[in-house]
Amino acid sequence: MLKDRFRKFLPVVVDLETGGFNSKKNAILEIAIQLIDFKNGKLILGDSLRYHIQPSSDLLVEQESLDFLKLDLNNPLRMPVNEGFALKELFKFINKQKKKYECTRAILVGHNAFFDHSFLFEACKRNNIKKSPFHPFSLIDTVSLGVLATRQTVLARICKELNIPYDDNEAHSATYDANVTAQVFCKIFNQYDA
Repeated sequence: MLKDRFRKFLPVVVDLETGGFNSKKNAILEIAIQLIDFKNGKLILGDSLRYHIQPSSDLLVEQESLDFLKLDLNNPLRMPVNEGFALKELFKFINKQKKKYECTRAILVGHNAFFDHSFLFEACKRNNIKKSPFHPFSLIDTVSLGVLATRQTVLARICKELNIPYDDNEAHSATYDANVTAQVFCKIFNQYDA
């Protein structure tokens, strides 16, 4: 069972795109999670869920971040939702998976996981969400896993070493980055367990 591999923690890959680097002052613009499943003794990608977030007027969105992400906040196809709504829906989705695998908590998996973790927890505070499914301080970082497995720290380079396709044009979208990070996570763990 998945719970036995991670000490009753459910690994959930999280990727956020933000309006800057300060979790207290900058807005979350996109959030995506990629669930991990367990089949025939191997970790595999499960379901995913993502939201575009409507930045709150009291949070900063730096133009430099928008330029880097190639993100137009006024694009009508974006269809953003309120941050609190997105978090509650994502947490319901995670809790269902947690129950399926009899896990006590989720553990955030990310590339530079501390960044995503800090923004996620600040968003919970802002939205008065007291029960996050995520462990408050334990994380699994694919930077550390990547450097161990491939001697690389950059996601694109880790993917190259692991023969995982990586498209620079798709990068820096929360959905794409969560998916690729999950592939890295699964491949490294499956190779190690084998």
